[in-house]
Amino acid sequence: MTVKTKYQPVLDLGEALNVKDGKVEETENKLKVWGTTKTQYEKNLLWDKIKEIGGNNPDDIMADIKVEDTSVYHRHIVKSGETLGKIAKHYYKDPSKYQAIFNANTDKLKNPDLIYPDQELTIPNL
Repeated sequence: MTVKTKYQPVLDLGEALNVKDGKVEETENKLKVWGTTKTQYEKNLLWDKIKEIGGNNPDDIMADIKVEDTSVYHRHIVKSGETLGKIAKHYYKDPSKYQAIFNANTDKLKNPDLIYPDQELTIPNL
């Protein structure tokens, strides 16, 4: 199996995330990848996938992933049935951090218990 084949799920994820300026090279059993994600959250998704495949310190891949918008952690489109607590648990692994999301979106939200499908919420850096 080539190293590119091994890390194909990372490349597929990068494509699904629409990574900008993506570039991939395979040389001497090492995969080199470059690109720019929209947010830190997307960069973290890519690194999580790399670690899932290659372990915490893979020596067969070199990734240079930049972030386009460092002012936010992510931008989230609300889906039916979601709450700020569920969204906070997804991004921060802690539902009690919903207040940070509410505070970052007071221009759109007047009550943390009232969010609606298709609203775009800023997920702040903590």
